[in-house]
Amino acid sequence: MKYLLMLLALAAALSPITGASGANGGATDSLAATAEQRPYSDTSSVALAFENDVLAGGANDKDYTYGLNLTYTGPAARDAWLSPQPLEHWLNDTLTTKLLPRLKGAGATRHSLEFGVYGFTPDDIELAEPIADDRPYASLVYMASYTETVNHANNESWQSGLSIGILGLDVVGSAQNTVHDWIDSSEARGWHNQISDGGEPTAKYTLAHQKLIGASEHLELKSTVQGSVGYLTEASYALSFRAGQIRSDWWSFDPELTSYGEKSVVNAEGLAVSEHYLWGGIAVKARAYNAFLQGQFRDSAVSYQADELNHGLIEAWLGYTLAFNNGYRLSYVLRGHTSEIKTGRGDRSLLWGGLVVARSF
Repeated sequence: MKYLLMLLALAAALSPITGASGANGGATDSLAATAEQRPYSDTSSVALAFENDVLAGGANDKDYTYGLNLTYTGPAARDAWLSPQPLEHWLNDTLTTKLLPRLKGAGATRHSLEFGVYGFTPDDIELAEPIADDRPYASLVYMASYTETVNHANNESWQSGLSIGILGLDVVGSAQNTVHDWIDSSEARGWHNQISDGGEPTAKYTLAHQKLIGASEHLELKSTVQGSVGYLTEASYALSFRAGQIRSDWWSFDPELTSYGEKSVVNAEGLAVSEHYLWGGIAVKARAYNAFLQGQFRDSAVSYQADELNHGLIEAWLGYTLAFNNGYRLSYVLRGHTSEIKTGRGDRSLLWGGLVVARSF
């Protein structure tokens, strides 16, 4: 019942956004017309993303310590037998019928399917005992489906996502320690203290609305309102840009929708184009619940109460993308956000880096 009320509140908060319109002049109209002519609905792409705090220039494994995901975007994602898309689409249809009649929009739809893992550790990974005043060990193994509908006439898009996964599996810590053994790094000894140790099912539903604010030949600016209910329950507002030689459609590029290791593929468009650009943005988040800190239903060795956490966060990111006519695309991003924990050793900002390799076909 609690999550249902949150979902209704989320939908109510998002619905007025659809009435907004951005005046961008001829540049936006031209860009929208170009997007309508591109046969992206029949194309596909595969992308591999790796994130690690070491990629941000740090020497320690801590906080959001690593993430790895594989994403396929294309027509086959819609009908994959193991995809959570049927449930995602049922949720979308329910919202469309009762709350958000413009969710379906006018324009084309693309589908994505993602598999991934990511994990969190405290600052001192050599301690085997629980560290009561630092970030707990936590992990997620998940699969997710995403559906995006583009309204070319209004230069806006709606994107929904459903992630289904398991918290607390040993495989995430074992993978980290295997890599640490290869590179002769310290063993993370406290994974048996992680949130929901031994495994616990979890899920998250996300809904986002993006609007192109302005566009010129070498610059794009857009806004994003996003909300989620589940293991991360939050609402956010973001402003983002990209600047350079831009050839892909504005709606295909959505780093503001990233949630730790999820959706970290910053461009999944199935078009092979040559382009390069700098990109970045900032988001204000109101986070009501974080299972990676607060736990879920099972008891955990270390967890936090809601009043021990900061519920207002600022997140920012800066990256660079280089794409080639043969379909390959490379991206690097530096991302971080303000502290979630109010006091103790866990009271610190998070910073991590990411690499994405994609191939269109």
